Amino acid sequence: KMVQNMFRSGFLVRASHTLLTWVITLILFLHDTDLRRCEERGELLLPVLFFLLVMLSVLFYFAVSLMDPGFVLSDSTKQASGEEESMIPQSSTPRPRRCGYCLLQQPMRAKHCQTCQRCVRRFDHHCPWMENCVGERNHRWFLVYLLVQLLALLWALRVALSGLAPGASWDLWLRANCFLLAALAVLGVFSAVVLLLLGVHLYLASVNCTTWEFVSRHRVSYLKNRADERSPFDRGLLCNLWDFFC
Repeated sequence: KMVQNMFRSGFLVRASHTLLTWVITLILFLHDTDLRRCEERGELLLPVLFFLLVMLSVLFYFAVSLMDPGFVLSDSTKQASGEEESMIPQSSTPRPRRCGYCLLQQPMRAKHCQTCQRCVRRFDHHCPWMENCVGERNHRWFLVYLLVQLLALLWALRVALSGLAPGASWDLWLRANCFLLAALAVLGVFSAVVLLLLGVHLYLASVNCTTWEFVSRHRVSYLKNRADERSPFDRGLLCNLWDFFC
């Protein structure tokens, strides 16, 4: 039961993320990589910048992971903002809906998260690696985190490749580079996943649509009866990105 509570609180997930980040960082600094060679020459600018970038990615991770994503705390006095209501035809505007789980009136674009057991405003998705929902309040910071994380991962990949040492045979080469090869495998997988997520969320932000609305359009009350495939909240690329980030 204690282990279940630790998983529910997100402690193990966050601890695993932090541990993995610093173990890989340590591997890169201990092996004969570009960073290590810079240190030995007394050129500390690149090692310090890399360390600060990794630290920034960890700080953004915890900020997004621990931030209130926009939980609905009480009955909404208005189903949607005037701006959102004006984008939905009167015939398609759904009636105010009361959540069947937390019994609160849901604003438009809100959804109940079964994992967090709460309704979230402008719900996007529940991120298992963050152990938190991504919603109205932390979506933009989630995107910023992905960008910082991708920069750190790509730089780490470059550093790990620079540390691969030659060997007289495959066996000796694998023994000499086993830790760097393991780090490269982890960094490669994470880079691909983060790049994909960043591309998807940039696209969704550019059309003012959430992951939930995009994937489950046929189940969303204010979208399922619309003939137009475009999001009713789409105001054009520049306005959408301005609204999202500002």
